[in-house]
Amino acid sequence: MKKQQTLNNNDYCKTRIIAIRDTMEILSGKWKFHIIGTLMEGGRMRFMDLIREVEGIAPKMLSKELQDMEMNRLISRTVMDTKPITVEYEITEYGKTLAPIIDEIANWGIAYRKAM
Repeated sequence: MKKQQTLNNNDYCKTRIIAIRDTMEILSGKWKFHIIGTLMEGGRMRFMDLIREVEGIAPKMLSKELQDMEMNRLISRTVMDTKPITVEYEITEYGKTLAPIIDEIANWGIAYRKAM
C-alpha cells in the first residue's frame, strides 16, 4: 500500500513540476506581468498606449511579448479597418484567469518589502 502511495505522490510531484515549468516558460521575462496587468486595468489598448503605460519597454520588445502572449491565448489582437490601420490588444477570458495569481504575487512582494 505504501509503495502505491509513493508512486502516486511521485506522479503528482512530477505533474506539478511540469506545470510550474510550463507556467514559468509562458510568463517568463521582465515585461509580461506588467503588460498583462496594464491590459487588465486598462482594457482594450493600442500599441502606442501600451508603450506609454509600460514604462521602459522598447517597441521591439513589446511587439515580441505581445506576439508570445497572443500565441499563448493570454491576449487578443484586433486589427481595425481604419486608415492608417489600428491594432488593439486586450486580455482574453483565459488571460483573466491570471488575476488571482498576479494579486498574490503583488501581495507577496508588498510583504517582502515590508520584511526587508
